[in-house]
Amino acid sequence: MIGSLKGVVTAIGEDAALIEVNGVGYVVQAGSRTLSRLSVGEAAMLAIETHVREDAIKLYGFSSEEERGWFTHLQSVQSVGAKVALNILDTLTTGDIGDAISLQDKASFARANGVGPKLAARIVQELAGKAPPRGFLAHAPLSATAKGPVLVAGGSGARGEAVSALVNLGIDAATAARAVATAMKTLGEDPATPDLIRAALKEVRG
Repeated sequence: MIGSLKGVVTAIGEDAALIEVNGVGYVVQAGSRTLSRLSVGEAAMLAIETHVREDAIKLYGFSSEEERGWFTHLQSVQSVGAKVALNILDTLTTGDIGDAISLQDKASFARANGVGPKLAARIVQELAGKAPPRGFLAHAPLSATAKGPVLVAGGSGARGEAVSALVNLGIDAATAARAVATAMKTLGEDPATPDLIRAALKEVRG
């Protein structure tokens, strides 16, 4: 999986940026706080959270590993998806989020677009008893920690990334490895990573 991207910003849209890395342009979804820190034509390094679905692969970018960690942590709450989590991170700093949870401050979360009183109450209730996110050493500077993909056991290259993607979707490592191996028999020994992930998902889901 992609853990970070370091490249040149070639375009910035309303909810995404195009980051060119070694001649390849990556569309990275991001909140307005992160996008406001980018400039077209300048270098940037973003922490990346990769969401893999059967019909799409999306990259979400953040200015720090701590933000990326909270993005994932917030989505452990029922009814909080990627869009709502980004809205919360646009409204509150990571420190503010931690404080709001500790103080059971529902009103702070309700300030974010898409978060009503009931969802705000659920967020503080469900996250109150959980440890804060660590991510990939979430509280260290991004420049010191984000050095590329972080893989689970399962091989290198496309094979390792595909196994990691399936594990991140909640599939146990052994099942993921078998599915990827079966998919590679169909696709050949050098498939594109997205194609391999989709084929392996089909194997798992029958």
